[in-house]
Amino acid sequence: MTTTRAPSVAAEVIAVRPGRPLTGTVTVDGSKNAALPLLAATAALGCPVRLSNIPANTDVHIMLSLLQQAGWHVAQPVGESATAVILPTESRHTHPDLPQAARIRASYYLVPALLARHGEARLPWPGGCRIGARGMDLHFRVYEAFGDRSGVDDTGYRVEATKPRTGTVSLVLPFRSRGATVAAMLRTVTTGRPLRLGEPNLSPEVLCVLKALHTVGWETRASERLLALSPPPSAPNDAAWVVPGDKIEAGTLACAVAATGGSARIEGVQADDMGPLVAALHRLGISARSKANTLTVNAQEGRMASHPLRAIASLSPGGLDADFEPPLMAVALGLPGTHLFADAINPGRHSNLLPQLARLGAVVEEISPTECRLTGPQLLTGTGVEATDIRTGSALMVAGLTAQGVTTLGGLDQLRRGHADLPGKLHTLGADICEVTP
Repeated sequence: MTTTRAPSVAAEVIAVRPGRPLTGTVTVDGSKNAALPLLAATAALGCPVRLSNIPANTDVHIMLSLLQQAGWHVAQPVGESATAVILPTESRHTHPDLPQAARIRASYYLVPALLARHGEARLPWPGGCRIGARGMDLHFRVYEAFGDRSGVDDTGYRVEATKPRTGTVSLVLPFRSRGATVAAMLRTVTTGRPLRLGEPNLSPEVLCVLKALHTVGWETRASERLLALSPPPSAPNDAAWVVPGDKIEAGTLACAVAATGGSARIEGVQADDMGPLVAALHRLGISARSKANTLTVNAQEGRMASHPLRAIASLSPGGLDADFEPPLMAVALGLPGTHLFADAINPGRHSNLLPQLARLGAVVEEISPTECRLTGPQLLTGTGVEATDIRTGSALMVAGLTAQGVTTLGGLDQLRRGHADLPGKLHTLGADICEVTP
């Protein structure tokens, strides 16, 4: 099989074939899930912001386009493809039409900046991966706590700013929603009002926004029970922020290395972000460790004692990110034991992933719509499968690396929403993988 990479714009499917164990060193891109709220924060801040290590995936390109359409100037320094400078402009078009917002989930992060700039945000219902109902009701509760008014219709939703208020905004979230936590933080920035948010989401993507605000003078405090923000004594003149490395891309690459029995270094990812994944790999008997900005996986070492894995997605601080669950499932299919997987955060994800794994010959028992278990090792056979969402696509690539014969993966538009070139990174580690053009 030819392993040279075809131009991504023309690719129709990815072809994967099992080969030698993956080895080598690879560096991850910036995190999509961190870049999107950081880009929205640049607009909310109201001063020039230089944001670097921006990934080149489709969702981020759409967010940059939305910023420009809504009245911000986005400049790219010469020779710095992963950097953008976002500047406020004097232009204030009334109620900008943003139909592209329907293509990504994270378009709702723009509401605070639109309220500050136009007094109103009118957006279509957010899109993104089809992995179950993920409503906006909690977001509306956040804005109403700031005195804003919200409404919905068949085409989307609107939020209207009312007469400015003062004083601390206090709110307790009924569950640890990342989107609602970011919405509260960014609305705090645009109103200049202190915030006390109970039961916040403290995922790395939220903490990177908190850290960014701290660099421009905001007083920040975060614990499992309370997130507090207080405005700086004066508005910042400019800012320089960096998108952290993509922990999910790092985790997917780590799972690919583990599934093939390889050994590799994955660089550019914060060690603290990888703890739950490292613990899961240890449970499966795979040697892995994270230190500084490097994740090391060595499945060629003497096998550690393996135990049944319980991969339970959780919003709790330090819990397993739901996006780690699909590639871990692909690894577990090749390892002994009966393993349990659960993702109640994205209730539609299993209905995407399990039928595709079944096409490869996987036998997975559905306990409920959000829980399943499997017993390994299982023998997979390559065939045509579809990336019905980002993480299903990445998990199917991992599974394809161990399936007999050739696995062809369609739906590349979904995969590229989250990863600019995940197949290329796998190829760097020695995977027999290529993009096949028409």
